[in-house]
Amino acid sequence: MITTTCTGILTVAVPVTDQDRSKALFGQLGFETHLDAELKPGFRWLEMRVPGSETTLSLVRASENLPAGIDTGIRLGTPDARAAHAALAELGCTVGALLEWETAPPMFVFRDHDRNAFYLTQVDEAQHT
Repeated sequence: MITTTCTGILTVAVPVTDQDRSKALFGQLGFETHLDAELKPGFRWLEMRVPGSETTLSLVRASENLPAGIDTGIRLGTPDARAAHAALAELGCTVGALLEWETAPPMFVFRDHDRNAFYLTQVDEAQHT
């Protein structure tokens, strides 16, 4: 019998070609820098997170073995999907159609400057406090 020893999701890594540009973008989306350090020469580890969240987004330098331009599968929450949709477009991201179905909250996909796909869904903030 295997005993589960995991206690949470710590970080999700996303490959980017320019860590500073990505840091600026996610900073404009409300993320804060949790850790930004050169762990060894030429290897910068950059973690950002939404205030109050324990899980971080690690913006790691893309490489041949870790290319940028992926579908991250990461779902982010926002209190206003329509406003977030407009803001991301203004920031130069590619944004998909704002989906507004009767059976689900408003949501859309966006791609960062490296064409990494993220998903944004409107959430009731009371659900997360």
